Amino acid sequence: MQDTEAALDSEACFKLKGSRVTMTILELYRYDYQSFNDALSSTVSSAPDFFQQTPVILSLEKCPAQDFIDFIELEELCREYGMVPVAVRGGSEEQIVSANVAGLPSLPPASIASKSNEPASESAVTIREVEIEVEVPVSANKVITTPVRSGQQIYAPGGDLVVMAPVSAGAEILADGNIHVYGPLRGRALAGVKGDNSARIFCQSLEAELISIAGNYKVNEDLQGSLWKQAIKAELEGDQLIISPL
Repeated sequence: MQDTEAALDSEACFKLKGSRVTMTILELYRYDYQSFNDALSSTVSSAPDFFQQTPVILSLEKCPAQDFIDFIELEELCREYGMVPVAVRGGSEEQIVSANVAGLPSLPPASIASKSNEPASESAVTIREVEIEVEVPVSANKVITTPVRSGQQIYAPGGDLVVMAPVSAGAEILADGNIHVYGPLRGRALAGVKGDNSARIFCQSLEAELISIAGNYKVNEDLQGSLWKQAIKAELEGDQLIISPL
């Protein structure tokens, strides 16, 4: 008995193995809540049992790069109909970052994955280990001088984002570094999206739907205190998102 226990203790508690798994693809051409909900309802009603607890990959390769997608809302809709989004494939840099913020990792586009000799399928994809050459963007700040409208998404990879105008409700601004808004901030602002705990958010008037630093966030209800509609700075102290007067 003791020899058996000793053998178990000496073994690793898990092992990572590569394998090929067939996955269902949900190919997205455009996204708005009502159209997507209606189309998904119609599709699932034809074979409801098939879609229960079905993992899916969201393909963005035919979705316009400028389209804003609320991936949190999209995930919730999919789960209502039994589908479980596990990753996105393709998409613009802004869409990929927005998906990552919602907890969805990104896969290489089909043009990379299809370099094997196996034919691609319209309804499924074979996941395999793929060696990808990644180009690291040069650190640079981005300056926006025009208002950020509802439905727009702006991302500053590798640097700070400076907005010299208002950010409307329904808009989303993201940066790997700090965010500066020289006007009312009414949409969503996410700084340090790749995990930079030292990132900060500055704005002239706090009216945001959500602010987040390195994944630590506060929503509108949490923000409506004594500093609402005031000039503020937001920063992390440990895991706490602290807002103070600017």
